[in-house]
Amino acid sequence: MKIVPSILAEKPEDFLLRIKQAESFTDYVQIDLMDGVFVPSKSFPPGEINLLATALSFELHLMCEDPASLMKLVDNRRLKKVIYHIEAVADHLAFINGMKTRGLEVGLAVKPETGIEKFKDIVEYLDTLLFMTVDPGRYGSPFKPEVLVKVAESKKLFPGVTISVDGGISLDNLHFLIDAGVDYACVGSRIFLAGMPENNYRLFLNRLHELEG
Repeated sequence: MKIVPSILAEKPEDFLLRIKQAESFTDYVQIDLMDGVFVPSKSFPPGEINLLATALSFELHLMCEDPASLMKLVDNRRLKKVIYHIEAVADHLAFINGMKTRGLEVGLAVKPETGIEKFKDIVEYLDTLLFMTVDPGRYGSPFKPEVLVKVAESKKLFPGVTISVDGGISLDNLHFLIDAGVDYACVGSRIFLAGMPENNYRLFLNRLHELEG
């Protein structure tokens, strides 16, 4: 299992600080974009992505009602994957095809309460399933372990798709993720909001090494 640092910021200066911090210890991050409608919080303006000059590759997690309109505002050669929500207002196949035409991988994010039946018919067109293990939109929300039942089932049903989780990930619950078959876990607040981000990231890697032997 891999650990992907997750950057959630409401102000451009906080976003740029976390990017700079991440550059010292990883080569890939997830960046959250929030519209203040789909989730309560609103992130920095999406146009900041276009101005970003970094060696990092990144994926975007779109917590917004209209991912297609937002992606018209975003263009950066370091962007590799776009993850949008099944619960968003979207023509799923049109959005997926539009992103793949741009050379991007596409993932689908799923809120804790959303069942597999809601997205099973479009999984064949996706690269990644991202299961939210918190209510999305805020750093530090409590982890919902019951989501891992859905994660484990999806791992069996959709063996060709990368399975990721996002939210409330800690050193104490990593073993549950491994047992469920998670491919990568997005970690935000426990890397960026206390202490030194690089040290926090190393703690996660060390814990993974212990668990995976």
